[in-house]
Amino acid sequence: MKKFFLVVAILIVVILTATMQFKPTNTNTRTEVTFWTLQMGDFSGYINGLITEFEAQNPEIKIKWIDVPFSEGEKRTLASVLSDNPPDLINLNPDFSALLAQKGALYEIDTALTKDFNQEIINALKYNNKLYLIPWYATSAVTIYNKKLLKNAGVTLPQTYEQLAEISPQIRKTGVYSILPNITENDTMLRILNKYGVNSPNNINSLQAVEVFDFFKHLYEKDLIPKETITQTHREALEKYMAEQTVFFQSGANFLNMIKENAPSTYKNTDVAPQITGKFGQYDFSLMNFVIPLKALHKKEALKFALFITNQKNQLELAKLTNVLATNEKALQDEFYKTYSSENLQAKARVISAKQLMHINPAFKSGKNQKDVNTLINTAVQEALLNTSATQSILDSVAKNWKELISSNS
Repeated sequence: MKKFFLVVAILIVVILTATMQFKPTNTNTRTEVTFWTLQMGDFSGYINGLITEFEAQNPEIKIKWIDVPFSEGEKRTLASVLSDNPPDLINLNPDFSALLAQKGALYEIDTALTKDFNQEIINALKYNNKLYLIPWYATSAVTIYNKKLLKNAGVTLPQTYEQLAEISPQIRKTGVYSILPNITENDTMLRILNKYGVNSPNNINSLQAVEVFDFFKHLYEKDLIPKETITQTHREALEKYMAEQTVFFQSGANFLNMIKENAPSTYKNTDVAPQITGKFGQYDFSLMNFVIPLKALHKKEALKFALFITNQKNQLELAKLTNVLATNEKALQDEFYKTYSSENLQAKARVISAKQLMHINPAFKSGKNQKDVNTLINTAVQEALLNTSATQSILDSVAKNWKELISSNS
């Protein structure tokens, strides 16, 4: 009898132990990281797959994903970081991220954790020599051009803006324009100026800046670029290219699909080349990144998830889904960014863009009151093109107003 009770007691202990070992994880004890993206709903399968994999590797962490419409991103982010309970990880663009960093609203990232990223990008993202952003994916515009129109003009591909000016008269003789440069849209002119070392209120009225402005003024006055240049945007520039009214269109590889779908006859004559450069030979790029608000409750967990999303494997998977550029250096060394077949125009553009990421410094950096600065520059472009006054006088006024903008908010 005693033996029987001993056996029962042992069985009870075994059952209780097994029950404790296989007891489901109490979800109430998991750390919930709130994660915001900007209009990534079309890639929900990819994002949810990342979350499932990360949570399996980190059972103590739960990811709550919220996809925010692009148009509401800045407004909702600003409201959230001013509160006491912002999201833990937010997908933003570098311009708005820099603004939040300037206001002391972001968590500083240890640069030792970013050794796997393209270091030119990392250096470009630093503010006061500190890093507050984790790069996610990038694009770098290429020169999309019409081979037939270029051949008709009897000219060769330009590599610099100076070469573009040299061939523009010959192109115009054929009844089309070389390009519609959207130089009064957003920070387009500032990015061009940066390619000539002009990037601050201290040198916006320099001789070099005057030469760049006068370069476009000459093209405008001689009818070598469309009169609509003074007001029109990237969208209109694309439309003119698709209508075969311009030879060149500078944009990301993603626009090739739009040309293919909306202007198949133009697409048949289309090819791609590297972006047009300036004095320093560097290329522009655009980026989406992650930030962690200073008031976030789960900074370490958010950082861990951000580094997981941006690792070699996951960035490369996103790139193959969307044709964007990875910012992870190991991913950029993949054959996906090195080889292409001659008939695959998008692949060719991707390879060209990836190479350009190796030459982006000195990169254009947004500053305080960037939208107001953009307005100052773009108004100056319009005044110069319309010849309302001497370019030097226009830029002297820009320098004065730019300095006042900075001092009024310092």
